[in-house]
Amino acid sequence: MSYIIPIGIFAVLGAVSGVLLTVVSKVFAVKTDPRLEAVTEALPQVNCGSCGYSGCADYANAVIGGAPCNLCRPGGAAVSAKLSEIMGVADQGAEKLHAFVRCSGDCNKTTHKYVFGGIESCAASNRFYNGSKTCTSGCLGYGDCVKVCPEGAISVKDRIAVVDINKCIGCGLCVKECPNALIVLRPEKQKIEVACASDDLGKITRSICSAGCIGCGICAKNCPKQAIKVENNHAVIDSSLCVSCGICKVKCPVGAIVKPR
Repeated sequence: MSYIIPIGIFAVLGAVSGVLLTVVSKVFAVKTDPRLEAVTEALPQVNCGSCGYSGCADYANAVIGGAPCNLCRPGGAAVSAKLSEIMGVADQGAEKLHAFVRCSGDCNKTTHKYVFGGIESCAASNRFYNGSKTCTSGCLGYGDCVKVCPEGAISVKDRIAVVDINKCIGCGLCVKECPNALIVLRPEKQKIEVACASDDLGKITRSICSAGCIGCGICAKNCPKQAIKVENNHAVIDSSLCVSCGICKVKCPVGAIVKPR
């Protein structure tokens, strides 16, 4: 019977400790905004960081703290409207973006300096004389962008990355992955793009890639909205001015201006 007293003591101590823990947990509990769960559920959970925060959870907390509700690129207008509704603020709207690869120099249009036999990675290939293609500004074609796309919106065809704009959610993960900074995010409304980012002189570009922009400026001269400029030897379209009329695409002598697929 000598063991009954110690057991009783431990039982009482356990009960007292339980009560104390319950009281302490309620006294020192951190109150959570009831809207946080709703905001978190409304986000796509891609954790791409395109909103400027480390992930969806971080952005959800920021929204509760007063951050704008329209920063989620993958969610676009729908998520912006939902978050605004939850937070009880006016919806500012969000512009839908999609990724575009500024290169169309596939195996049939460009030349190669050597045969790369290393790891099939754009990052690895780029470290070895800026890749095997003669154009050092072009797509390396090993699909590092494909590997990070959460929606399977990118594929590699003839050593060129191609974005399916119907699948792309505009998260921007591929933009960060491209070692040649060829991938850019463009407004969904923009239907015309320059598929080249070569900084070489037109004569050099033409000698190494039949699809490269030669910086002739014909597109800029014919643009009714003055939305095109030639910078660093290739044409650049200002998304804020472009109305996607397509005149530049028709006038381009080398076919470097295309319609995203």
